[in-house]
Amino acid sequence: MLASLARAQDCVAPAKPMLRAELLFGRMIGGRLGVSEARWRDYVARELTPRFPDGLTLLDAHGQWRNANGAIVREPSKVAVIVTVNDAAAQARIAEAVATYKQRFRQQSVGVVTTTACAAF
Repeated sequence: MLASLARAQDCVAPAKPMLRAELLFGRMIGGRLGVSEARWRDYVARELTPRFPDGLTLLDAHGQWRNANGAIVREPSKVAVIVTVNDAAAQARIAEAVATYKQRFRQQSVGVVTTTACAAF
């Protein structure tokens, strides 16, 4: 197991091992800002909040990635940080949130970074 992954015996009470997911959402559609603040708020209200009612953190970001032609593409982005129990249901909710965003906003991908961390709330 990687040293950075939390295990039950590594966490100091009241912290316990939990899933930490960062979802990286690009906002460009067809070369223009297609996911406005209003559309983003609607997505959060309809898709993220119902799936993660215990809480999440939303951040404004500026992302970049290399496209199929090798060019660096930069775009305004959003990051959702979710700390939740690490079970199949949580992982399914993350996958559903990603799939819905991709379909709704015609995105090729949404970045997903997951780790296990000690957390307490």
